[in-house]
Amino acid sequence: MPRYKLTIEYDGGPFVGWQRQANGRSVQQALEEAILAFSGETAVVKGAGRTDAGVHALAQVAHVDLTGEWTADTVRDAVNAHLRPAPVAVLAAAAVDPEFDARFSAVKRHYLYRILDRRPPPALDRGRVWHVRARLDAQAMHAAAQALVGHHDFTTFRAAECQARTPIRTLDRLDVSREDGEIAIRASARSFLHSQVRSMAGALKKVGEGRWKVGEVGAALAARDRTRAGPVAPPDGLYLVAVDY
Repeated sequence: MPRYKLTIEYDGGPFVGWQRQANGRSVQQALEEAILAFSGETAVVKGAGRTDAGVHALAQVAHVDLTGEWTADTVRDAVNAHLRPAPVAVLAAAAVDPEFDARFSAVKRHYLYRILDRRPPPALDRGRVWHVRARLDAQAMHAAAQALVGHHDFTTFRAAECQARTPIRTLDRLDVSREDGEIAIRASARSFLHSQVRSMAGALKKVGEGRWKVGEVGAALAARDRTRAGPVAPPDGLYLVAVDY
């Protein structure tokens, strides 16, 4: 049975998240319905990351098994034709080895969190950035972020409903910079806990506002106490940027 790797872009705003759920339409459901419409096959699309409601993707990766022998370009174009008008697009499709698994074969995931720190609200990027009306100190945020890089117990930055067996993760990168008039937080790791990036972004925003000192982020991490975290940043500004294999 041929296995196809799909690289997918989507606006998470209209969806309840990546994974199928009973309370609304998911990105996974939209893709599976499009595959059924073009191929006649009921297939399960398995993604590299289960993004939450409202979270976007520039290059989510998934795999799907189909019994029909289709060219990769046909899979891409046919799925896209049946996805319209949903804000989901298959950017690329490729036939892969049956051993390839979008989730378990991944060696690193890269996320971007965007904060628009200006007084006027966004007109073009509404729902795609976290709008903060006060200007943030990107240098202080970056300095604070370095306490989170490395192998740590991230209990403080873990959602209460997180189902991971352990809060221990290795964060390879957490950079904060000013890009094109906004704050960009870039995080890379093999895997992340539920809401980890959004929790870290919420804490760093408090540093940028001057409400937390630089060292308070590291102290919050060391406390291993969810109540010590800052506010969880909204999903609007979070993007799954790439997955490495």
